[in-house]
Amino acid sequence: MLTEEQQEAGKQVLDGISFFTVVGSLLEMIPAVSAVLSIVWVSIRIWETKTVQNIFNRKKENAVDE
Repeated sequence: MLTEEQQEAGKQVLDGISFFTVVGSLLEMIPAVSAVLSIVWVSIRIWETKTVQNIFNRKKENAVDE
């Protein structure tokens, strides 16, 4: 069970998020921010694939051998 202090802290966090959402909507920044975050997320996921990691590991191994 959450204490009253924890509940109030949670409400304040949600109020802050709500405030920034409203300001972002009014400034029409939300689509741009979500697009940038999506690009970053997809880039990270691609970087983590075994194929990409194998490509970069081969280059590192070749550089050490030379």
